[in-house]
Amino acid sequence: MSQTFTQDHSIQIMQKILVRLLAILAGASLAFSATAQEAEEAAPEAPRRIPIAADFNLERDLENILYLDLSNGTRVAIRLVPEWAPSHVERVKELTRAGFYDGVIFHRVIDGFMAQTGDPTGTGQGGSTLPDLEEEFNGFPHVRGSVSMARAQEEDSANSQFFIVFYPRFALDRNYTNFGRVIDGMEGVDAIERGEPPANPTRILQASIAADGKPQKMPEAPQGDEPVFTVDMLNNSTSE
Repeated sequence: MSQTFTQDHSIQIMQKILVRLLAILAGASLAFSATAQEAEEAAPEAPRRIPIAADFNLERDLENILYLDLSNGTRVAIRLVPEWAPSHVERVKELTRAGFYDGVIFHRVIDGFMAQTGDPTGTGQGGSTLPDLEEEFNGFPHVRGSVSMARAQEEDSANSQFFIVFYPRFALDRNYTNFGRVIDGMEGVDAIERGEPPANPTRILQASIAADGKPQKMPEAPQGDEPVFTVDMLNNSTSE
């Protein structure tokens, strides 16, 4: 009887110890979870990865592809890179969706250098009614197809005008805000009429953001009298 009592008593004590240990472990686990959560919330956000090159995939990130439908019949696709110049990309997208660039000419096109547009007056002196932008110069090189913001002498004077580089121009790096690159249709850029201004300037018929799904706008057929055909013209009078 005494032995049985002792065994039962020992079992009860062990059960109590086990319950207490489980309670301690559960409390420690909750405390650890709370501490880990607090540490995660207090930790600074990881910096956003800055791409070192433009993404040439036309099916990806359509919100940051700018289409320029040119009067030479080509559609130029430009990859906008907000990580390089967020304010400049946002400005170009805002003006594009407002129809600002539609009908604007390339008013300054220098062979072997670049083609500049974005001035509704066509003189190189105009811009939008929005305030000028602070510079966002970066180290991304001005290679063939780079798209960069034009400005006056003051660094913080960019507004709406931009240019597309024909050939690498590294002297522009950190002096002009490079915000994108042509990823398709560079042959259309190469075909832009040269001149300052050109005698017959190439025009942006329509600028759009790829995510908006606007179809390409093509140049209208030349206006003129339709040729008139007569029966005599259709008959071959010289045949036997």
